[in-house]
Amino acid sequence: MSASATLRRSSGGRLRGPYWTTVRLHRAILWGALGLVIAAAVVAVALRVSAVVIPEQTDCVGACTDTFLGFDSARAFLGITADYAATALLFLPFLVGAVVAGPVIARELESGTHRLAWTQSASPARWLAAKLTVAAVATTALVLALVGSYQFLRAPVAGTYNQRWVDRGVFEAYGPVLIAYCLLAVAIGALAGLVVRRTLPAMAIAGVVSLSMILAVGSVRWDVFPVRTITGSGTGRMDGTMAIGRDSFLMQSGYVTASGDRLPYNACWQRTRDFDSCPADLNITGWYVDFHPHTHFWWVTFAETAIMLALAAAAAWAAFRLLRRRTV
Repeated sequence: MSASATLRRSSGGRLRGPYWTTVRLHRAILWGALGLVIAAAVVAVALRVSAVVIPEQTDCVGACTDTFLGFDSARAFLGITADYAATALLFLPFLVGAVVAGPVIARELESGTHRLAWTQSASPARWLAAKLTVAAVATTALVLALVGSYQFLRAPVAGTYNQRWVDRGVFEAYGPVLIAYCLLAVAIGALAGLVVRRTLPAMAIAGVVSLSMILAVGSVRWDVFPVRTITGSGTGRMDGTMAIGRDSFLMQSGYVTASGDRLPYNACWQRTRDFDSCPADLNITGWYVDFHPHTHFWWVTFAETAIMLALAAAAAWAAFRLLRRRTV
């Protein structure tokens, strides 16, 4: 069933039942999310406009380089802001998980107000389904809006240092990956809230677990996915690193010996202070370069998204299972 179908409306166009109750109960959080979206959009537009109105001065030195808030130019400030924005996006699962675990789930269980909803307007399963649905829809909208502002902001500096497709935050902000992580955070938050049933501890647990997931996977992402390898004869290792293209991600490079063993890229340098002048006793016959071409981006994106959505479904199933066991 789609999210739009799940969020059922009455003939007057208003949400009804536990969905309406959930939206009304947590309207302050929803308004806060809207405020965050507006602020991000305003900053993105302001910096893009500033980068056009206040262009870089390439023919000056000294004091005249301080042209925009202490930076060389508005474009330089935009680039720094884009770097911080990419990092900030990685903390969205932490925020989502903490909010769902605490204010949305655990607070009602801790205060006992959930009993009123269960006895008067909704069964426990419908109560949890409403909260998960509203949280998932709101989270998806929030992520899409923030990612849109970020992509608009970073467009002038895309591909520069810290803004390559493999960089942390930049990778997550393309495609559906960040949405999948945030939906996983929704499910983790619901499960943590039901298990702990105390607001602050549930927020801490869900936030830390959600953040740990996106950081841990990001640290091994490119090591786990199979690399593409090119090889050549002789000791011209630099020829290989140039051949992979600027848009590729270099993982490892070095030399190959007559026995087929690999030596690190600096094996010759340590002996001769020349990368491509190698001692005969090393028995080097060629070189290799391991890298990820840009085409690997979408393969990794869809694989990672599928895994996170599967984990989100498992966590949501566990939450419903736990709720059922405690209410039977």
